[in-house]
Amino acid sequence: MWTVLKFDKKNLALLKKDLSRKLGKDFKIYIPKLRIQKYKNNKLVNKDINLLGDYLFCHHKKLESKNTLNSLRFVVGLKYFLDGFIESQKDIENFISKCRNSECKDGFLSKNFFDLDLSRRYKFSSGPFADKIFQIIDLQKNRIKILMGNLKTTIKQKEYLFTPI
Repeated sequence: MWTVLKFDKKNLALLKKDLSRKLGKDFKIYIPKLRIQKYKNNKLVNKDINLLGDYLFCHHKKLESKNTLNSLRFVVGLKYFLDGFIESQKDIENFISKCRNSECKDGFLSKNFFDLDLSRRYKFSSGPFADKIFQIIDLQKNRIKILMGNLKTTIKQKEYLFTPI
């Protein structure tokens, strides 16, 4: 059973160690990550970001039991378990499978993870337009026509990473 838990980013290694001690070695942890390229001091820098911030998915068959959850409540590095994960198993599994299907060979989410919509606004996360907001005018197979302020231009979809606002 999958559960969603909030963790302390500084103590992730301790959390994994304590979970393996209490649950055994057969638990799985999944944290979807993005790799963003930004220019800093005229150099291209890679930055790895957790997609869900300080939340992660943990899978183990013992997590169905309330007694197990109560015994794990005071594990080092764990802030709390997110409520309602028992009723949302199908949604959690669908989200995890979507993330895993769109991962590249390095284990980071690729650009095709986000569904593009013409009516939404987006923000560039990489490239020379980093942190600029734009709107999609037209979608083509490999190119996107965008509007950034008064500037209309065409970009290649695979070259830039952008997220919806």
